[in-house]
Amino acid sequence: MRLAVCNELFGHMPLRDAAAMTARCGFHGLELAPFTVFGDFTAPAIKRGIAETKAALQASGLRFAGFHWLLAKPDGLHITTADKALRQKSWDHLRRLLDAAAELGGGNMILGSPKQRGTPPGQTHAETIDILTDELAAIAPYAAERQSAILLEALSSDQTDVVNLMSEVDTIIRRINNPGVCGMFDFHNCADESSSYEALIDRHFDMIRHVHLNDSKGNAPACGDTSYHPAFATLKRFNYAAWVSLEIFSIPEDPLKILQQTMAYLNEVETMTK
Repeated sequence: MRLAVCNELFGHMPLRDAAAMTARCGFHGLELAPFTVFGDFTAPAIKRGIAETKAALQASGLRFAGFHWLLAKPDGLHITTADKALRQKSWDHLRRLLDAAAELGGGNMILGSPKQRGTPPGQTHAETIDILTDELAAIAPYAAERQSAILLEALSSDQTDVVNLMSEVDTIIRRINNPGVCGMFDFHNCADESSSYEALIDRHFDMIRHVHLNDSKGNAPACGDTSYHPAFATLKRFNYAAWVSLEIFSIPEDPLKILQQTMAYLNEVETMTK
């Protein structure tokens, strides 16, 4: 497994310093929220963000793990609306992010963004799923060409009404049948699932290209918490070699402490699942 950290937990810390801290703690990569590095998303801002990111990665020896929170900024984007102009604008934004990912060597594009994919008023759920599937199919070859993949994330129903289960992700991926679109696994966002973490991984491993590490409350897992050991044992059984990326939903007072705690937890997992 390759170990990464999602960069929002560093708050306003300069990316170069965040990368250096991440590397010192033994992680291998950084996963980025685009709004933290690309400012207002104008072409000059994206160019500056790419240069800054390249410099931070090179100085620290880390690799680019990918982007998430793809549609959080700029405001007003929506990828499943029947409004064709807005939908085009939103998917064009994802294409720009794919271009940026290619500049960084290619990476996973985690498609969560619950508000920007939910069923709009006056539209049926089935219509929304069809639009999402068609648009993903259209962008899949471009993602693959840019050495990246859009990974559709199942999210709990308190966040969105569109794609709440990994089985739904699986159905969409099979309909598209292109390596530019696949799936991922997030411990926190499995709230609607009736199966255990390990059963979900076992059932859907073929589509899992990325793992977000967090607990049920969106915090970093703590040493001694064995809840996720069977899930990691299942990943190990399948020889999972892709990214496991720490994603927490708050900015801690001491990021270094969180990184050290997480690495200690991952070392514990490695020992316990041998």
